[in-house]
Amino acid sequence: MKLLSAQQIHEWDAYTIEHEPIASIDLMERAARTCTDFIIDNNLLNRNIKIFCGKGNNGGDGLAIARQLLEAGISPAVYILEFGAKGTDDFQINLHKLHQLTAEIYFIQSADFFPEIDKNNDLVIDALFGSGLNRPLQDLSAALVTHINNTQAYIIAIDTPSGMFIDKSSKDNPVIKATCTLTFQALKLCFMVAENAALSGEVHVLDIGLHTDFLNTLNAYSLVTKRSIQRHYKKRNSFAHKGNFGHALLIAGNKGKMGAAILASHACLRTGAGLVTINTPEKYLNTVHTALPEVMCITRDEHIDYSKYNVLGIGPGLGTQEDSAALILQSIQNFSRPMVIDADALNILAQHPAWLHNICSGSVLTPHPKEFERLFGKTENDFEKIEKAVSLSEQYKLIIILKGHYTLIAANGTAWFNTTGNAGMAKGGSGDVLTGIITSLLAQQYESDTAAIMGVYLHGLAADIAAQNIAMESIIATDIIDHISDAFLSLDENAE
Repeated sequence: MKLLSAQQIHEWDAYTIEHEPIASIDLMERAARTCTDFIIDNNLLNRNIKIFCGKGNNGGDGLAIARQLLEAGISPAVYILEFGAKGTDDFQINLHKLHQLTAEIYFIQSADFFPEIDKNNDLVIDALFGSGLNRPLQDLSAALVTHINNTQAYIIAIDTPSGMFIDKSSKDNPVIKATCTLTFQALKLCFMVAENAALSGEVHVLDIGLHTDFLNTLNAYSLVTKRSIQRHYKKRNSFAHKGNFGHALLIAGNKGKMGAAILASHACLRTGAGLVTINTPEKYLNTVHTALPEVMCITRDEHIDYSKYNVLGIGPGLGTQEDSAALILQSIQNFSRPMVIDADALNILAQHPAWLHNICSGSVLTPHPKEFERLFGKTENDFEKIEKAVSLSEQYKLIIILKGHYTLIAANGTAWFNTTGNAGMAKGGSGDVLTGIITSLLAQQYESDTAAIMGVYLHGLAADIAAQNIAMESIIATDIIDHISDAFLSLDENAE
């Protein structure tokens, strides 16, 4: 599924109207019906409903919802933001229909017309401004949004919270703070970023039957889905042997941080690498052999024959001392295949940015937001951070995984957003597991971008499966590893 711009969303509506074909007023009716059904099906009718409408098509949706609720025996009050303009044709049609059913239609011409809202007894439906908004709300619009937010009532936003831009930052602008958002047909880029999470609330995607052929014409950011992962998943041949699945070297672990090395190596094995070797200080060999008898070891003072390995993962628990930095530089200079770079290795790279130019193309960097900032500098907002990651992926020919709720995978100047994972992963060690998973997939000869996308998906899916029986507060990194197998098994099921 694609993440569309505001203009592309408008074009998708137009494409559907032309190719279904369907009249725009009937498409609006269909969209409104999905919202009305959601409100009824989720038992949200035990409050007084106040619907706030602009005069665009988002407002038209709100008017249609009001009429459908009236036809179902519910009596909402409707408030229209009045600027003197006539409104769109579909807005006018729905307003005419609504006038024939109710007198509870009020026009807001100034702040004196703002209705009182009881946070305990009122349900607010926000249909003021939709996905076409291209400038911050001002004057009466901004004042109304502030008034609604200050009531702290239960707010349902239709398509997007009013004031929120689809494909650029709305930071510090007046925006409706929704309890939940009912968005049409597909997630939007604005819902992928942390800065909007408190404004959009719980997002529900409602299928309004837009014509899917339109998506084939687009070049846009994408969502990672089960179906897309299944297309790349390589099932094992019955006659395969360990040599078919690669030999991974993990340069990881140090004093006080051997757990990171063990987690990464364990995940690497569980994801299917044929052989795994850890490079770690000699005094911790017994620790590794006791925890993971399947793993081989070489010590830090031994010569590394890089030609023996077809993938290298470096960084978990490594430390940022001078000898660690020297080992990273040595690996960059001598390993001529893609590698996975994480944790302490990223922090060392941030101190030596010139080294980025020498990393083998197709290598995977896995920073969380602070590590990204140390590496590439501060950004003003999440949208700028996304654009920067995408641009840098093309500049350096690297894969950049920017970890978050919807983890971004940037490669070759484009991007994917992951759809798996949960808040239980916000624990130390989860990133080490991801490093092991991606390292393993590279060992098995998956292409770099595929290994990154698939690795992030499986990592989150394993955590989602774990969360079916373990409270998110209680999930630890080992639980993710324990459910990697279940994540693979689910790839054999029908795609959702």
